[in-house]
Amino acid sequence: MVILGSTGSIGTQAIDLVRANPDRFRVVGLTAGGSHPELFEQQVAELGPAYAGLGEEASVEAASMPADVVLNGITGAVGLRPTLAALDAGTTLALANKESLIIGGPLVKERARPGQIVPVDSEHSAIAQSLRAGSAGEVRRLVLTASGGPFRGRTAAELAEVTPEQALAHPNFAMGRVITTNSATLVNKGLEVIEAHLLFDIPFDRIDVVVHPQQLIHSMVEFVDGAVVAQLGLPTMLVPIALGMSWPDRVPDAETPIDWTKAADWRFEPLDDAVFPAVTLAREAGERGGTAPAVYNAANEVAVDAFHDGRLRFVDIVATVQAVLSEHDVPSMQRLDVDDVLAADAWARARAEALLP
Repeated sequence: MVILGSTGSIGTQAIDLVRANPDRFRVVGLTAGGSHPELFEQQVAELGPAYAGLGEEASVEAASMPADVVLNGITGAVGLRPTLAALDAGTTLALANKESLIIGGPLVKERARPGQIVPVDSEHSAIAQSLRAGSAGEVRRLVLTASGGPFRGRTAAELAEVTPEQALAHPNFAMGRVITTNSATLVNKGLEVIEAHLLFDIPFDRIDVVVHPQQLIHSMVEFVDGAVVAQLGLPTMLVPIALGMSWPDRVPDAETPIDWTKAADWRFEPLDDAVFPAVTLAREAGERGGTAPAVYNAANEVAVDAFHDGRLRFVDIVATVQAVLSEHDVPSMQRLDVDDVLAADAWARARAEALLP
């Protein structure tokens, strides 16, 4: 297998699984962005891959290597070209880099053969597992679960003074800065709605979001007879990563199961779209299609950086995304290419920067 983004959260957990299953996995390619060079050097020395390198071009080259699986654990739009490289090579793509599917959209889907993309997001892995319970024609709706983030239950006024430190205090997961902030704004859930639409070919009006603070149910599929099939597990990424690496087979003892001898209460709440409008905005971007999802994602990344730099209030992150998206005219074209996507990405970043205080 090839691991892209080896020093990040997904990559380091994947390497833990490789260590625990040396008879099952062999790493032939390893790349990272370069923010943790010492860790990367340690990984290369330990795993001895045939190819190792830092940066986007290295990831594109590694993704093109002969392998059974490419795990794309890169964060951000920079993961698009490696995703396309893996698909063009015919390799199974274990996709944790949701941005490449979201911004690439039809471009990614037309390059992928059926079953070539295996989702690694916990929600989409849960849906993929639950879909085994019935045929495609028997699916009524998908239900994505959301923790609600660290600010669940707060009013819009209470969010006005939120600090970066508070936004990074996710109740269940330890993740990187961008994805943790996205979980606090619920932009991450908006991206996941678009991703679910693209992965499973389900219309947006049949994809729901429900707040489940405990995050033990990772997502659900509702079938036409009223049955709901859910995938349960501890709030970690080990099971979806392991499944991505070995799909459709399971890796024994990838994660500790839930302890059913202990009492627990599980709660479900409706999403407060008025306080957290990111999901509604993502649906609008997804319905518009074309380059609109790329603009949504790019503007958000700029706004998140500005928030952590002290230049933007927490409540203005999604407001900035909305402003940029409202100015974007989706080109009327039959097919997107990489240049179209990257041009929209660059425009959105520049426009979001220009709108900052």
